[in-house]
Amino acid sequence: MIRGKILSPASLRNRLKKRGKKRVVFTNGCFDILHAGHVDYLERAAKLGEILVVALNTDESTRRLKGPTRPINPLKDRMKVIAALESVSFVTWFDEDTPLELIEMILPDVLVKGGDYRVRDIVGYDTVREHGGKVRTLPFVEGRSTTSIISKAQMK
Repeated sequence: MIRGKILSPASLRNRLKKRGKKRVVFTNGCFDILHAGHVDYLERAAKLGEILVVALNTDESTRRLKGPTRPINPLKDRMKVIAALESVSFVTWFDEDTPLELIEMILPDVLVKGGDYRVRDIVGYDTVREHGGKVRTLPFVEGRSTTSIISKAQMK
């Protein structure tokens, strides 16, 4: 069933056209090393609607954002791990620096990011709001981050 959750952006757009009245929640990120904070965040995001879409930065996009040593895990692996989560309905990807084109393509009902963002600064805020959607932030689980996991692993 995992494979049926991983869709190209175009396939995702076509699938979501058949969503009926189901609310689509969209979030994005690198999700390089999945940890408890990610799982908690995605479970809470899923509760904001009926369909949770997670868009992952491609490897090239992640390198531009996080630096030349990232990602640790390649896109195919990251997509498979995220798709395995019960809370996630679909997984897709984007190669740009931001997911704006993807957000404009699928027009989610709810756009969600982590608590380190201000709502009005979230990429896609204007697009989602103009189409009647909501933009939310969800707090992080304290002490859980990919960067801290990598740092800890490098110390050993």
